[in-house]
Amino acid sequence: MFTPLPSPEHLRSHPNQLPDAVDLSLTLARKGEALRAFVTLFDGRAREDARRVRDALTRGESLPLGGWILAVKDNIAIKDQPLTCASKILDGFRSGFTATAVERLEKAGAVVIGKTNLDEFAMGSSSENSVFGAVRNPRDPERVPGGSSGGSAVAVAAGWVHGALGSDTGGSVRQPAAFCGVAGLKPTYGRVSRYGLVAFGSSLDQIAPISTSCARLFDLLCFMAGVDSMDSSSAHVPPPMRNGGLARLNHALRIGLPQEYFLEGLAPDVESAIRRAVERLRGLGHHVCEVSLPHTPYAIPVYYIVAAAEASSNLARFDGARYGWRDPAASTLSDLYEQTRGEGFGPEVRRRIMMGTFVLSAGYYDAYYRKAQQVRRGILDDFKKAFAEVDVLITPTAPTTAFKLGEKLDDPLAMYLSDIYTVSANLAGVPALSVPVGKDRQGLPIGLQIMGPHFAEERILQLGAQVESLTCEGRS
Repeated sequence: MFTPLPSPEHLRSHPNQLPDAVDLSLTLARKGEALRAFVTLFDGRAREDARRVRDALTRGESLPLGGWILAVKDNIAIKDQPLTCASKILDGFRSGFTATAVERLEKAGAVVIGKTNLDEFAMGSSSENSVFGAVRNPRDPERVPGGSSGGSAVAVAAGWVHGALGSDTGGSVRQPAAFCGVAGLKPTYGRVSRYGLVAFGSSLDQIAPISTSCARLFDLLCFMAGVDSMDSSSAHVPPPMRNGGLARLNHALRIGLPQEYFLEGLAPDVESAIRRAVERLRGLGHHVCEVSLPHTPYAIPVYYIVAAAEASSNLARFDGARYGWRDPAASTLSDLYEQTRGEGFGPEVRRRIMMGTFVLSAGYYDAYYRKAQQVRRGILDDFKKAFAEVDVLITPTAPTTAFKLGEKLDDPLAMYLSDIYTVSANLAGVPALSVPVGKDRQGLPIGLQIMGPHFAEERILQLGAQVESLTCEGRS
């Protein structure tokens, strides 16, 4: 789906058109309100920023992202704007600061038009668990857009913005990108500051970009990345050098196909599309071989133990006493905590808090959480061994294309298995990319996932751009 907006490059060359482009972006988002992609639009702020960027570009100032129009997932802070995490418990709350990643993009000239819808507290794989209602896929409004960054993926796929920020804890950017037919990158853990991202699983979370092409993802990453004194987990690794944009891949890579990712449960159309793309890459001279990641079958249970445990701890701060919504009927402090959390959190968030509290409780910690962390190390070691033999790994992003709204809502296990190919990258902290690679027989987009060693984002984006050129699915 081509974006109706003028390109960022055009707007940077014709800055007087930027305010009109921002007006168009806001208008398109409102016309597409039925998809429920946005929860807040920044009319006044966005128009003011557009004029400021226009004037700076007209004066000849260097703003590398001047002309970019972006959306931001509503679990990422922007000063003085609502920060809801799509939850009743944060009703009325406004952030007191701006996330480092957003601040850096705006400093480079990007204009943010609003905040996007998501699964509550980023817990979900379909963007149906939201107090604002389910997000709908622009390719087929009766289907989910993926989750939890569904609103951000929809805003990009529908052509309302040039790019968007989401968060990826277990696939929450890559799976929606795959379902909506756009590109999404989970950077290496620590590559992008988490300051300003509402914590879900602190050892797994990453702020992550979505756009229409790998070249655009690279542009966003170059300005988002880098060490941040406000985030002790941010890596002391320089951001990629943009140098005019993403360079073409000019040498052959060793590509590994993990045998554990091509077993029962993978839709035939998805597998066929991935294997066709791999054969075309082989035809370009890349070396393809099968590899093994033997701990892959344990990735889903390990992820849902670790993520739930961290969520249980992180969400303890939402008690109704300090900020956000509180139950007005509570008569005692104990009632305040219990009733606020019981009514303020939705069913999926409550389920994960209870799971996390259980695996951390006395008598069960060693059997669940400690064991999960030990197996997590095995998953990381699998990746290290594989990357000693190959340069990148190629897998499906998701086992199926976008499923129907409500299809898996009452079956948590089936919903969790939607992330079976994505959670391992978060557990190991490696970068992973989803890029469109065709459509199934129903015309629904299929995503191909490329994973690389730590801090190899440029390499996987270069290969992703090559996949885009082969399949004619990339949009620039």
